[in-house]
Amino acid sequence: MIDKFVLSLCLFLPVTVAAQDWALRDNDQVLNQAEVDDLTSGQTLTFYDNGQSRFSAGGAYSYTYEGGRSAYGQYTVGPDGTVCIAFQNGFDRCDRYVKSGGRIVMLTQKGERFPLRP
Repeated sequence: MIDKFVLSLCLFLPVTVAAQDWALRDNDQVLNQAEVDDLTSGQTLTFYDNGQSRFSAGGAYSYTYEGGRSAYGQYTVGPDGTVCIAFQNGFDRCDRYVKSGGRIVMLTQKGERFPLRP
């Protein structure tokens, strides 16, 4: 009986921890699924380090670093607006987008914040 309880607790904890990792600030307004779709689908987002995220309408994704090197993968937008990317190299990650202080900022699960250029 205890083993089933421990197993169910272990299955629940990663979801709870992941939900807390976004490091939202008081003035952050989380974008919903429709807003994130509008922001990303068929769009290129540029960051202040000149890196660019390209979101193809069919789900293809690429990130191009300032020096021209690129990483490729597939992206999906979840019902809560979370963008998850599965890279061809086996790495994956999920991000959130928020409105904060008049700009759009990408948040990582690690708590990093990357504002987008207007």
